Amino acid sequence: MRLARIRSFAPIAGRNARVLILGSMPGRASLEAGRYYAHPQNAFWRIAAELLRIEPDAPYRRRVQALKSARIALWDVLHSCIRQGSLDAMIEQEIANDFAAFFGAHPGITHVFFNGAKAEASYRRHVLGRIDIPLRYARLPSTSPAHASLPFRRKLAAWRAILKAEEQP
Repeated sequence: MRLARIRSFAPIAGRNARVLILGSMPGRASLEAGRYYAHPQNAFWRIAAELLRIEPDAPYRRRVQALKSARIALWDVLHSCIRQGSLDAMIEQEIANDFAAFFGAHPGITHVFFNGAKAEASYRRHVLGRIDIPLRYARLPSTSPAHASLPFRRKLAAWRAILKAEEQP
C-alpha cells in the first residue's frame, strides 16, 4: 500500500508575533477538520485557554484570534511528509516549511517553542543550520494524547514559559 503525502497548514501569525509554537505535522483529526489541534484529547487548546484566559470551547476563530492578540504564532516544522496514522514516530520523507521566508515576514519573533520532541528534532535536522537568526529555543511537553503519561497540570506549568518569553526582550 502506497501512502499519500500529507501537507500541513498555513501558519497562524500576526505581523507583530514574538513567540512561535511549532508542532511537527497535524494529526489525522486535524487534517480532516482543517484546523490545528482538532483531536478532542489533545491538550493544546486547553492549555492555550488557561494561559490566554479564554473559554476552552470558544469557537476556533476566537481561539486563533486570542493567539494573535497575545503575539503568539502557531505552525508546524514540516510542510509535508508521508505518515500512516497520526503518530510522530511514523513520519517519513520529511520536507520542512520555508522558515527563512516566515522569519523574514515576522522579524519580531524572539522565541521558538517546540510542542514535543519530534518537532524539535525535525527543526534541528532541516532548519537550524539554514537560518542565521538569533532566537531562543525551548522544548515543551507534547500536548498530544499519545503523551498522556504527563498530567495536564504539569504540562500547563511547563507551557507557562510562553508567557514569560513574551515579557523578555
